[in-house]
Amino acid sequence: MTITVQLFASYAEVLGAKSIQIELPESATVKALMAAVSKFPGANRLPPHPLVAVNLSYANQDVVLKAGDEVALIPPVAGG
Repeated sequence: MTITVQLFASYAEVLGAKSIQIELPESATVKALMAAVSKFPGANRLPPHPLVAVNLSYANQDVVLKAGDEVALIPPVAGG
């Protein structure tokens, strides 16, 4: 199945795109998606625990994805 991943801040900078398409097996979880993202060149420089939203709702690592889902990866933000 194809999942669209929206990338923000450091994720977009390091991976060189605002969004990417990732192919995953049926019933894959957010955790599997994150494992796939970690294989991209330069991904070792990314924050390891971004906020994840699936179809505009925050999601944890155990959420099962469906074909056509849109996932957003939002790195932690520091403020002052």
